[in-house]
Amino acid sequence: MYRSAIYPGTFDPITNGHKDLVRRAAGIFEHVLVAVAGNPGKTPMFTLDERVDLARRVLADIPNVEVTGYGGLTVELMQQRDIKVVVRGLRAVSDFEFEFQLANMQRHLLRDIETVFLTPQEQFTFISSTLIREIATYGGDASEFVHPVVAAELRKKKRAP
Repeated sequence: MYRSAIYPGTFDPITNGHKDLVRRAAGIFEHVLVAVAGNPGKTPMFTLDERVDLARRVLADIPNVEVTGYGGLTVELMQQRDIKVVVRGLRAVSDFEFEFQLANMQRHLLRDIETVFLTPQEQFTFISSTLIREIATYGGDASEFVHPVVAAELRKKKRAP
């Protein structure tokens, strides 16, 4: 039996869809580690520290969830924390190919990993961090897709030079 799971991602920013998946994973596992990736290959809107802070604030009401930032490979963090299960979200069929490749590569790097795929509730299937950033960049209102603390931070980013 697995007691802990990791839900890794960039979370730039964390959305209501992410929270939905975390809440449901927290109902399955005793402990869920939300791992916010530094991901040097991307240019995030929010710094790693900001993304970790936002995730902690958004997920504060779920007691068995921990949020941490990290750099490097997810499998390395999993080894450090002795976690064997990765939680990943599938919003649409188009997500499956990438997620399938990722799951197989992670299992190749660390043999005893299991990947659990969760699908979001229907109202969250079209929400992505990329779309939220684009809405915010052009001055749109993304507040119905994110927690109020994230919406406030998006508005601040829009005002920043």
